[in-house]
Amino acid sequence: MLNDASKLRILRMVYRVLQTPQNVVEQLRQRVTRLECQIDETAQLFPESAMLNFMGRKESITIGAHSRIRGECRTYNPSGRIRIGSYCYLGSHSRIWSAAQVTVGDRVAISDFVNIHDNDSHPLSCAKRHAQIEAIFYSFSSFSMDQVSMAPVVIEDDVWIGVNAMILKGVTIGRGAVIGAGSVITKDVPPFAIMAGNPGRQVGTASE
Repeated sequence: MLNDASKLRILRMVYRVLQTPQNVVEQLRQRVTRLECQIDETAQLFPESAMLNFMGRKESITIGAHSRIRGECRTYNPSGRIRIGSYCYLGSHSRIWSAAQVTVGDRVAISDFVNIHDNDSHPLSCAKRHAQIEAIFYSFSSFSMDQVSMAPVVIEDDVWIGVNAMILKGVTIGRGAVIGAGSVITKDVPPFAIMAGNPGRQVGTASE
């Protein structure tokens, strides 16, 4: 009979053997991603991260030094670009989707389940929306963004964005601002403002 310590050693050995194929696949994914995007060698992409650079240009997704990415960055037509600075964090299940440009400064903390979008994704016209969705279903790389409203998003240095917040097109969030959990930001945020609610409103001021 094996004692508990022996059983544990065996289970750990089996676990390591089973993990080997997954580790190889993850290493390959990391290499491909770094070839497709401009990612600093000190930045870390966690296994749950996703870099979907449909623009096909390496500079369309840029990740700065020492940043940690667990969420998704996606660029698509007509001119999607995502620039994330140094020492930033993008939490699990968070998404940055760009058809124009999203710029994230340095030392920005983005919690889990945050959505940052620089566009409305679909036209307001029913007919155009149907045609676009049909194209997405059958030919994702060539769908039209005609009549889709979009404007760049800027998130300045030292911003903290709480869990489940949403940042919409055309917004600039000033340096040091705090976006409360579940907030929806549709207008510019002053530096060091503490925002909460839907739509987001200033409820306080953060210290420098």
